[in-house]
Amino acid sequence: MTVSEHSASPAAQRGDGRIVVDNLTKVFGTQRAVDSLSFTVEPGSVTGFLGPNGAGKTTTLRMLLGLVRPTSGTATINGVTYESLPRPLQTVGAALEAASFHPAHTGLQHLRIYCAAAGLPARRADEVLDLVGLGHVGKKKTKGYSMGMRQRLGLAGTLLGDPRVLILDEPANGLDPEGIRWLRGFFRHLAGEGRTVLVSSHQLAEVQEVADRAVILNRGKLVRAGTLNELSAGTATTVVRGPALGPLQQALAQAGFGGTTEPDGALRVRTDRLDRVGNLAFVHNVELHELRLEEFDLERLFFSLTEGEHRGAELEPPGNTPHRFQDRFQGGQR
Repeated sequence: MTVSEHSASPAAQRGDGRIVVDNLTKVFGTQRAVDSLSFTVEPGSVTGFLGPNGAGKTTTLRMLLGLVRPTSGTATINGVTYESLPRPLQTVGAALEAASFHPAHTGLQHLRIYCAAAGLPARRADEVLDLVGLGHVGKKKTKGYSMGMRQRLGLAGTLLGDPRVLILDEPANGLDPEGIRWLRGFFRHLAGEGRTVLVSSHQLAEVQEVADRAVILNRGKLVRAGTLNELSAGTATTVVRGPALGPLQQALAQAGFGGTTEPDGALRVRTDRLDRVGNLAFVHNVELHELRLEEFDLERLFFSLTEGEHRGAELEPPGNTPHRFQDRFQGGQR
């Protein structure tokens, strides 16, 4: 059974799934983990939630999911806080911690236990196993699952309530290339149904492949947010190599093109006008060994915004354990 067969259910249709973080702040002692943070995650899109370790990503997501109380500001889904959602499991599917499974349980048993706790029909466990490609191993004990299979089983748990919103932390960890390709297509399919997909990840190349939008944090503050098209505007670079580029660099400066010389002698020009750079090289009789366009790269943008910042571990709010998180979001509403 496909996701689209469930998308018309009342649970999936409740609210538009819009996430709004407004002036959100969290202080632990003297440490300001999240600082006046504001951004919006739109339904019908995949949004990458990015930042170095210690940027405040996990703390922000925990506030969004009601696991941590904000010092000030708000984080809402469908216009209300998570605690105010009438049926949170049917609205939000979330996985922030590495999922843990009883080694003697099968994948199917694991999910049916959560179905029973959440008041969902047992058949939903079979359905979500098929959705994530684990139907053929549903009766196999989880102790024999690979890391990639465990990741898929954790994702299946977030889908039990047929949620309008998915919030996931590092969902591609442990997946092989085929699994990553499958996950990419799965996210696109979910977004195509109008669902909201927020993905926190360090795999920037994968985020660039699948995301429509990105939110980038550093030291608890928002440093950039928007569609990938908006973030990529003006970032294209022309790379030039040759034995003597001085005359070309002068001609480019006179023509209004900014650029820098790399340590290896390559010239990096801030323009996508490859033809214009090539023409200037020809006019000034400059020998070229390489002339290529280097298009938008999310990883390069990320490091340009966050390079040199603290890479320590994020603050862990007291009292939040993987078991408490799983109980709340995969085991029903307590």
